Formats: sequence, structure tokens, C-alpha cells
Amino acid sequence: ASCSSVCYNRRNKLEVVEKSKMRNAVIYIHGKGGSPDEAEHYKALFPQNDVFGLDYHAQTPWEAKREFPTLFHRVCEGYRSVVLIANSIGAFFAMNALYEENIEQAFFISPVVNMEKLICNMMLWSNVTENDLREKKEIETDLGETLSWAYLCYVRENPLVWTVPTAIFVDSESLQLYLKKNKGKTCEDMKPVFIVEEY
Repeated sequence: ASCSSVCYNRRNKLEVVEKSKMRNAVIYIHGKGGSPDEAEHYKALFPQNDVFGLDYHAQTPWEAKREFPTLFHRVCEGYRSVVLIANSIGAFFAMNALYEENIEQAFFISPVVNMEKLICNMMLWSNVTENDLREKKEIETDLGETLSWAYLCYVRENPLVWTVPTAIFVDSESLQLYLKKNKGKTCEDMKPVFIVEEY
């Protein structure tokens, strides 16, 4: 027996996906400047599963917290289990927004795990103090990034709580090679390069 669910395609339209309740879903979350189409790279590595790229619009963790659960449920409804692959800021958004979801295992590519430390380092490199940022609210940097007081306050007030078994890799090529060598294994059976607690 099969059921229908929906996922967002690149043009932000809904497409119906027919699937069996016995199949597994693999969700890919891209990083800044990326695309949900990058999920295509992983289809050959998960031939028995349905692979989807999450087409999201969030630019901040609080936007992701509102948007991600809805997209996740639309894509994953009816599947037996879910594997998550996330890249860079996409991994941070996922840990912030999907920590309560039923995810069997996760693979992160160069994730942002300690966002407060990253922001503080950017402030240091740009000679911006906390008082400067508090007063001006937003400050453009020579690094091409905008420092935000609201963003810093949010990450301090909303620490990550992520308990999903997770393996971390430095780039997508390393992850793809790793998955090729470990087809059929679960996250617990593998020997990750890093785990979240050590990263």
C-alpha cells in the first residue's frame, strides 16, 4: 500500500510524491548560497530510499525554527525513518529547528556548531565590541557578513540541544566517499571523523 505526501520543489510549488510506508527518507539541507538540487548527489548512495532537498527560505535561526518543521513533516509523513544530511549553516538551522523530530541519524558537512563563538570571532576580527553591536543593531563587516545583535542574543538564549547520532565531515566529497564504504550500516556501526560533542 502507498500513501501520498508533498515536498517543496525548487520553484516552491508542491509536488505529490507517491511512496511506500516501508521506505526511508533522506533529507538534504543545503548551506548558504546552496540549492536543494544538491540532494541529487546522494540519490545513488541511498538507492533504497527517497532523497529530498529541503527548499527553504530562512535566513536566521528563528525563521528556520518556524519554517523547517512544516517542511520536514510534509516531506517525511508516512516514511518509516528519516536520515538527515546538512551542510554548514544548514546544519545549524537543523539543530536549532528539528531537534524534537524523529530523525534516525544525521551526517553534517562542515557544520556551524558553536554559532556564538563564530559571531564573537567575527566581531574580534572586525574590531567590533558588544557595546558597538548593541547600539547599532547591525554592522557590515569587511568579511562580507553582517553582524547582528538580534542574532547574537538569539543563539545565547537558545542553546542547541541535539541528541541525534551524528557523524561530521569536512566536505561533501569526504561524506560521499564515507557513505560508499559504509552502505547498509547505521550511524552507530560507523566510525565518524568527529561526533557533535567533540567537534
